[in-house]
Amino acid sequence: MKKSLRLSWASLVALALSVCLTAFAVGGQPVRQQALRAEPEQQDAKEAAEIRAVLDAQVAAWNAGRLEEFMAGYWRSPKLTFFSGGSRQQGWDATLARYRKVYQSEGREMGRLAFSDLDIQLLAKDAALVRGHWELTFSDGKKLGGLYTLVFRRLKEGWKITHDHSSATQ
Repeated sequence: MKKSLRLSWASLVALALSVCLTAFAVGGQPVRQQALRAEPEQQDAKEAAEIRAVLDAQVAAWNAGRLEEFMAGYWRSPKLTFFSGGSRQQGWDATLARYRKVYQSEGREMGRLAFSDLDIQLLAKDAALVRGHWELTFSDGKKLGGLYTLVFRRLKEGWKITHDHSSATQ
């Protein structure tokens, strides 16, 4: 996982406090400085794990053929955006309708979904950028895949995808 630099008032105050504590540490040992730095990293790892859990739940739901459960990872809002194949869907309902048309209409199958090359970058305490590769394997052995970029926001319901831009490899 790549880390991104985030400077907020809280991190600036923590940095200033760390410098002060280092200057006054007994014997000049910067003991508190390490403790202050470890906490944000632990929080970042916790948030990244929560985001990963959303994606893992989506894969499990997709592979079980439960599209509405898969959609639980998305923000249920008319402001959700989904870009794919040169088109733009606006809203949760429109995104669900697109998935149904492409993967559940007559003569279509959902295939088996896998995500790989996951890169989670926390942008703020309530926002993250997630990039990766998706792949669908169908019953006839045919594969379809591509790249995705997701914007996650931590809402009162937990981490949700608020924007999805997925492209297929041609």
